Amino acid sequence: MANQLVVSDRSVPVGYALLALGLFGFCGLHRLYSGRVISGVIWLLTGGLCGVGQIIDIFFLPRMIEDRNAGRPVW
Repeated sequence: MANQLVVSDRSVPVGYALLALGLFGFCGLHRLYSGRVISGVIWLLTGGLCGVGQIIDIFFLPRMIEDRNAGRPVW
């Protein structure tokens, strides 16, 4: 049991709180939180794709968190 990898569940409300930080210039933290590292860095560097990506992610965030919690691969 000591060698098992424990994946902590992510929370949708926390994801939305991180998404809201995009209003202060910290775009992409919600993507990093949900395990999407590459797109999270892109969001950080481009301001959430000039804000358009941030708006779209309002609708996609619950699915991103669900995929992370289920252990599905992300890209």
